[in-house]
Parts: sequence; structure tokens; C-alpha cells
Amino acid sequence: MLDIVIFELAGRPVLLMDLVSSLLGLTCVFLAGRNSKYNFWVGYLYTAALFFLFWNKNLYASLLLQPISLAINIMGHYRWTHPKPSEQSSEDSKSLKVSMLSWSERAMAVAAVLVVAFVWGWTLDQLFPSDPHPYLDSCVTVLILLAQLLSALKKWDCWIAWLVVNITQIILHVSVGNVFMPIVCALYLVNGLWSLASWMKLYRKKA
Repeated sequence: MLDIVIFELAGRPVLLMDLVSSLLGLTCVFLAGRNSKYNFWVGYLYTAALFFLFWNKNLYASLLLQPISLAINIMGHYRWTHPKPSEQSSEDSKSLKVSMLSWSERAMAVAAVLVVAFVWGWTLDQLFPSDPHPYLDSCVTVLILLAQLLSALKKWDCWIAWLVVNITQIILHVSVGNVFMPIVCALYLVNGLWSLASWMKLYRKKA
């Protein structure tokens, strides 16, 4: 049912499954950018939608990562709503305040992304030789997981990671001729820029 073509864009079909998953994803990051804990409830639906999307398109490498995304979402939901006394928001003691990574933690995060992305890219190249961009695919995937993890910890830096993901995904989708997804990624990019500024205000207020 979800593989029904609902319209065409530049001669390419857009499936109901693509639209549903895109709307859930946009809603999830929109709510996160506005400091709403309800983003996690949408995140559960989004993870399920992606699971079926990747299953339907035989993208098993991406499908296998969804349980990791689900675990991060569950962890983030708990962390945002059960802060330690030193982590409580100045505006709501039951909410986690926004914090930042130190420069050493940022350096470690970048190094981890490069190493894991290389290993995962090499693995994809061996298992799925038809993948035209195995290392770029793996880099985007690892960055997404990093951005999700940082968001779950309510780190301001998560939006930097999301912006890099959005820009890279636009380049990736354009390079393979996709039309619909670059538009979706552009919307993610706009939301990411707004959220970057919004969370900085929350950080300064210790909220």
C-alpha cells in the first residue's frame, strides 16, 4: 500500500512511503528544534517508517541501522525527561538543559566519525559493490547516528552535525538524479539553521 505512486516530480515517481517518512522526519526535527520532548514520540513512528521503507527498497544496510536509531531515541527520551540535578533546565526542573561538547570531545567525535565511516564504507563496498558511493553513504550514515546521539544528550553541537548531514545528502541525492529528496533535505537544512540559533539561546539561558 505504501508503495503507491502519489505524484511525479520531474518525471520521477514519489511514493506514498517516501512522503510519509519525509513528513514524519521533518516533524520530528521541527519539534526537536523547538525543544519539545514530543519529538521522541514522532521519532518512534519515523524509525518504523524508515524500517519499512528500506525493507521495501531492499536497502538492508540502512535497515540494519534502524534498531540502533530506536535505541538512541529511547535513551534520548529518558535523558530529556529525567535530568540529573546539575543538568536541570532553569525553566523546568523536569527537563534536560542544553549543553555543549568541549573542543576535545568535538575532536574525538570527528575522529570517530572518520574511522567508523571508513570501516563501514569498506564493508559496504565488499557486501554491496553496486553502491555507487559506499564511502559517502557510510559517512552520511555515521553522521546521522552521531547527530541523533548528540540530540539525545541535548548537545547544541547536534545541529552542526545535522547541517553537515543535510548538505551532504543534498549533494548525494542530486548526484544520483533524485529530485524529491533534495527538496526534503533543503527543508531539513532550513530547520537546522533555525534550531542552531534557537538552541544557542537556550544554552545561554541554561534552559
